[in-house]
Amino acid sequence: MATRRTTKKPNTSKEDLLQYYRDMLLIRRFEEKAGQLYGMGLIGGFCHLYIGQEAVVVGLEAAAEEGDKRITTYRDHGHMLACGMDPKGVMAELTGREGGYSKGKGGSMHMFSKEKHFYGGHGIVGANVPLGAGLAFSDKYRGNDRVTFTYFGDGAANQGQVYETFNMAALWELPVIFVIENNQYAMGTAQKRSTSTPELYTRGSAFGIPGEAVDGMDVIAVRDAGRKAIDHCRAGEGPYILEMKTYRYRGHSMSDPAKYRTREEVQKIREEKDPIEHVRDQILEGKHAGEDELKDIDKDIKGIINEAADFARESPEPDESELWTDIYAEA
Repeated sequence: MATRRTTKKPNTSKEDLLQYYRDMLLIRRFEEKAGQLYGMGLIGGFCHLYIGQEAVVVGLEAAAEEGDKRITTYRDHGHMLACGMDPKGVMAELTGREGGYSKGKGGSMHMFSKEKHFYGGHGIVGANVPLGAGLAFSDKYRGNDRVTFTYFGDGAANQGQVYETFNMAALWELPVIFVIENNQYAMGTAQKRSTSTPELYTRGSAFGIPGEAVDGMDVIAVRDAGRKAIDHCRAGEGPYILEMKTYRYRGHSMSDPAKYRTREEVQKIREEKDPIEHVRDQILEGKHAGEDELKDIDKDIKGIINEAADFARESPEPDESELWTDIYAEA
């Protein structure tokens, strides 16, 4: 069996490690339950799971401050949970129920929370990137020192609107962090077969946007890179690019059998790089908690997820009148 990483992070407290473990485990268990509900026919349409990529959002949310914004694509459940959205409301939205964040009308790919500064969930590849720059523009206009995290994948990194956005963000020195979640396969095509640039973070160099590649399976490495990028933006130095080298264990969506990669490849990543097991090892090695305490955390989280699933099942479907709401904004 391959050896798992056990690199110690002395600058991270016991409380932080346990919080990161809990936050990532919440996302993992939520996504596992969502997969089950999809198989039971309770979730319709598309459903893209975040299993394997948990360290990216948990690490960046650990670096963020209240009022910072986030916007992402359709693989969005992890981002919602990491920024503090209620698992009940998220699960109810996945099942198209009235108790969901978008009253059952957004589903897996299109839900929002103004309270948590979460602006979607967008189903069109790369379409959220210019919107993220717009959010950052509004903050610069107001002078409120806020930063926007704009997430997109390695597949979206080849979309033209991304580079139009890079140009405008650099020109106007917008406080936006472009987070490329490079899980290596886009919808199913390996990066080396679709992308001429080996390092995606260098795509901003033509616009003068600095960036770096980060081990997206290491929550602490993500957090530290996030802090650096945030400091850059808050100092008024314009946008920053973080390329997160990560990996998804499941297919692109629930309908994808993922035959474009081997089981051995997936298993190797699970054994050597799993973000949750990495933090778990650090907790145990540092004697911050014992096996029984970690089991209690898992049990508690499973209870939260089961409660969310029950809430989703029991929440009624939206009334037909909801078809005509949230269509126009009153000026």
